[in-house]
Amino acid sequence: MSAPAPSPLTLVDVEPLPRQEEVLTDAALAFVAELHRRFTPRRAELLARRAERRAEIARTSTLDFLPETAAIRADDSWRVAPSPAALDDRRVEITGPTDRKMTINALNSGAKIWLADFEDASAPTWENVVLGQLNLSDAYTRSIDFTDERTGKSYALRPDAELATVVMRPRGWHLNERHLVDADGEQVPGAFVDFGLYFFHNAQRLIDLGKGPYFYLPKTESHLEARLWNEVFVFAQDYVGVPQGTIRATVLIETITAAYEMEEILYELRDHASGLNAGRWDYLFSIVKNFRDGGEKFILPDRNLVTMTAPFMRAYTELLVRTCHKRGAHAIGGMAAFIPSRRDAEVNKVAFEKVRADKDREANDGFDGSWVAHPDLVPIALESFDRVLGEKPNQKDRLREDVHVEAADLIAIDSLDAKPTYDGLVNAVQVGVRYIEAWLRGLGAVAIFNLMEDAATAEISRSQIWQWIDAGVEFENGHKATADLVRTIAADELTAIKAELGEDAFDSGHWQQAHDLLLQVALDDNYADFLTLPAYEQLKG
Repeated sequence: MSAPAPSPLTLVDVEPLPRQEEVLTDAALAFVAELHRRFTPRRAELLARRAERRAEIARTSTLDFLPETAAIRADDSWRVAPSPAALDDRRVEITGPTDRKMTINALNSGAKIWLADFEDASAPTWENVVLGQLNLSDAYTRSIDFTDERTGKSYALRPDAELATVVMRPRGWHLNERHLVDADGEQVPGAFVDFGLYFFHNAQRLIDLGKGPYFYLPKTESHLEARLWNEVFVFAQDYVGVPQGTIRATVLIETITAAYEMEEILYELRDHASGLNAGRWDYLFSIVKNFRDGGEKFILPDRNLVTMTAPFMRAYTELLVRTCHKRGAHAIGGMAAFIPSRRDAEVNKVAFEKVRADKDREANDGFDGSWVAHPDLVPIALESFDRVLGEKPNQKDRLREDVHVEAADLIAIDSLDAKPTYDGLVNAVQVGVRYIEAWLRGLGAVAIFNLMEDAATAEISRSQIWQWIDAGVEFENGHKATADLVRTIAADELTAIKAELGEDAFDSGHWQQAHDLLLQVALDDNYADFLTLPAYEQLKG
């Protein structure tokens, strides 16, 4: 018996957007509806499993490699599918949202890959969701340009051979799309909206361009979640009539639970896997979230003091390189988030040296590529990887068999000497308020204090505030982390922002709302799983 026709999807609470009919076609929405019908129930089960696992970690304060998948780890015979030519050289990847200007600048940046982001670097307004899809389609048909109304500067694509290859990142499993519902009023998962619209419209178009539909998969917490994505890929390729294995996916290992299942995640996606990525801020956020009941040994210091050379972070990244290369996959390093200053050459000089040292370390450790947030950092990262790779597209032949990581090494947070500081608390409040305010205005990637911040950095900021208060941390100046202290710092920050911007600009923003939301997710006894869940309820558009 054939499957029933998918329920029609209904648009809810949206104003018409220019050219939306090119994205929201009946055929594309039917595909999204079928993804929703087939796979949303399993997605719900996996979200429930996350909560169960988190409760188990709260009980035991430990994690280990899975005994039930030991045979997969022990089997040296399997490899992921060979890399397509367009993804063989990934030495520098630039990240950013899919607004029209960023689309052109990222493709023109000189990076090998552009992570076109519908997730942490994009506030999911309906306009961003739909017009981001349109911008990518326009880029593939070379019908995209942009003129900045403020400066009059025009932007256009370089020749095809000079453009970055796109790897698109849909929203994580936890987020819904409230503007698209089924016949029962159930919201469609944002992941299926982002993936479905992009894949339906562009899979064949990308194949014709000599590339393919490539994806970054965010916030994966287990190999079972990777298995669901693989089932989605198999169905999607059959549905639109492209060969199996056309899709390639890179999984962000940005949760502590996924770090214990890297090989299993690659195994589940092996016909579609391209690699793994080390995502620093979400990884630290995940550690706080999962081990927040674990006592003093799990208290993280200021986020900027937790470098990738910290012993537990080094264990994580070296295990990632070894795992990827053992299985024929790319290992992609973390983000250089510095935003160059147009006014302060000395700030740039110091920051560029830190970026260079970070990228040198990654290249020397065996990574095949790394991320930057700004086009000015592309040459620095390229230089680091060119020095190690030369003419080779990657160093997957470097197996790192010298690496031996025990389960306890990944959660040895107390191996780091640094402690929380009062300045770190102030910075967490500042970044949290400033980022959330921009997010509520529809901006997901925001330059704050010369760093490109996204939802992941806001998550670690509010999580550290929560953790330090819960633990009663005492700072070097004698202050103790309390809710009242955070309220005082947050009030002072609002006053400083008003002085900085002027009263009119302050009043036209969402500053009080952002302040209140930060305090909600940082001070509530019940720790919110994701900042973006309550924030999405307040997002207009």
